[in-house]
Amino acid sequence: MFTRIAGRYDLMNSVMTGGRHHAWRRLTAEAVAAAPDGPALDLATGTGDLALAVRHAAPRRTVVGADFAEAMLRAAQPKLAARGERRVPLLAADALALPFRARAFACVTSAFLLRNLADLPAGLAEMRRVTMPGGLVAALEITRPGVPGWDAIFGLYFNRLVPLIGAAVARDRAAYTYLPQSVERFVTPAELARLMTAAGLRDVCYRRFALGTIALHIGRA
Repeated sequence: MFTRIAGRYDLMNSVMTGGRHHAWRRLTAEAVAAAPDGPALDLATGTGDLALAVRHAAPRRTVVGADFAEAMLRAAQPKLAARGERRVPLLAADALALPFRARAFACVTSAFLLRNLADLPAGLAEMRRVTMPGGLVAALEITRPGVPGWDAIFGLYFNRLVPLIGAAVARDRAAYTYLPQSVERFVTPAELARLMTAAGLRDVCYRRFALGTIALHIGRA
């Protein structure tokens, strides 16, 4: 599915969020800027936007961008080249079986990955495994706001309008029908915090923004 939409992924993100997805990634990058010295890993890097934001927030840090969908990595390459970026190596990798030694990274980030994992606890355990002691794990996700009235409006937009936008812009209604369905099935922010703690992360906290529709979780290895 992500292979099918790779060519219009950035355009759809901008249309769906009014361009706000860049600000959310900047907030994620700023949250891990204080991680210990060492490389970062951006999982489900897609077209590289979060990896680039992490590089901007910590210019001395190398950021490895990994994604399961090779078409996404191919879409990221010209973006990195246009910026003259040479410290964001890209590779195909499975988030449930990362090809890295334990404690290899000072921080691990992801944007809109976790609800796509076949085994969420296993994915969190892998993120924890490859993070060095004292390092940070950050996860950015869409969530239902849970506020009466506003939750219904968000649900109408996300479940009814987003598939129509996906059909018109990305020419793939199925992919953008899956998107809101995956959010409906996903755990709440509080439940995700508990799962991160169960995976061995400490001091797990989260904040919500975009009127409660986006959650950023941070934990320390």
